[in-house]
Amino acid sequence: MKPKTSATGQEDLFRSRLDQILNNRHPLFRLANTIDWSVFDKEFGPLYVAKAGRPGLPIRLLVGLHYLKHAYNVSDETVVAQFIENGYWQYFCGFEHFQHQFPLDPTTLVKWRKRIGPQGMEKLLQVTIETAKGKEYVTEKDLDRVNVDTTVQEKAIAFPTDARLYHKARRILVRLAKRGGIELRQSYERLGKRAFIMQGRYSHARQAKRAKREQKRLRLFLGRVIRDIERKCEAPAPLLATMLERAKRIFGQKRNDTNKLYSMQAPEVECIAKGKAHKKYEFGCKVSLVSTSENSWIVGVQAVHGNPYDGHTLKDALDQAQAISGWRPQHAYCDKGYKGAPTTLANTEIHLANKKEKSMKASAWKWYRRRSGIEPIIGHVKQDHRMDRNYLKGEEGDKINAILAGCGFNIRKLLRAILLWLFKERFRGINLNLMDLLECFPRRVQTN
Repeated sequence: MKPKTSATGQEDLFRSRLDQILNNRHPLFRLANTIDWSVFDKEFGPLYVAKAGRPGLPIRLLVGLHYLKHAYNVSDETVVAQFIENGYWQYFCGFEHFQHQFPLDPTTLVKWRKRIGPQGMEKLLQVTIETAKGKEYVTEKDLDRVNVDTTVQEKAIAFPTDARLYHKARRILVRLAKRGGIELRQSYERLGKRAFIMQGRYSHARQAKRAKREQKRLRLFLGRVIRDIERKCEAPAPLLATMLERAKRIFGQKRNDTNKLYSMQAPEVECIAKGKAHKKYEFGCKVSLVSTSENSWIVGVQAVHGNPYDGHTLKDALDQAQAISGWRPQHAYCDKGYKGAPTTLANTEIHLANKKEKSMKASAWKWYRRRSGIEPIIGHVKQDHRMDRNYLKGEEGDKINAILAGCGFNIRKLLRAILLWLFKERFRGINLNLMDLLECFPRRVQTN
């Protein structure tokens, strides 16, 4: 059933409205009145096709909670809990009066993400850019030159050692077999746990032969459980059949095999080497990111699977940037990882960071030097906007989390831009000399 709106438009004599209580100069208050929320009703309204049942929750509430979640780096449970305590968050999500009850269950956010999908999430990123364009924080000139780079979005899995995979696969099979009423000859719960613990201790003590012996024992236990289930159950349940197939992959894979399985619950995880000295391998998926060279707005972010060569992700990244911003970048600056990519892609000139300052004019070198500006953006997106460790399920979860991380980054930039505008508005028309301006800051700032 189509969702209801959170705004009633009716006055309540006994309750004060949020717009009368809150500070209307707060950046979040201003941003709530700046975003065109009707876009989401038009975009996502057709997804609510049921004519019977309870009305859906307001779309603005669900969109606003996802913006706040990734802008402030909190979980589904935390964003719902803090919603009760923060009047500005409630106003941002479209409520007229202060709410004293939870607006929804955190699992509703999970179901809504599945309904919208990655394509719908791109609309959330597009609206942040449209809002910035409306305030002229982003102009067509800014989109002439963009920086493109890739990074790794790690999945929320344990480090996949062979011993851990054998132990985990056996435990899952034993649990599913008991649930299905299959009586195993032996579960190896006690022996498997002891072998796993001793393997870790021997590895820590650098006793390689003893650690390898315990690892072989764990693999032996897994093989016995697999064969026992296959003998006693010819037609296993769908979940057991899926896990049995994955366990057989883990049991048979070798050290130098390709397309290895690194997690029983997340088969989409890939092993990616980015050449980092402190972290040789990362387990997750590759993410392509596009930002403006001038003001560092994220205009494109997408998760790609299969661990492709960076140059093969360039065309899709530029196409997404054009679809989200409405303008085609004229120049794209990339690092040496894109070596071998064409010099021109659909009227976009590709520049690789493999030239020296003396080989070009100062005006051209300025933009080559700005290419590295995307590196701190990646760092902020990971540390501050939930892309460092992805907790969402499946390949679609990887894509959704990457896009929402870009949304959170742009929302924080919008809040900072509004705050700067409010600061300038406060001193507009007032002639201040240097000493007068210093009086506006704390004493410790004056001494620096």
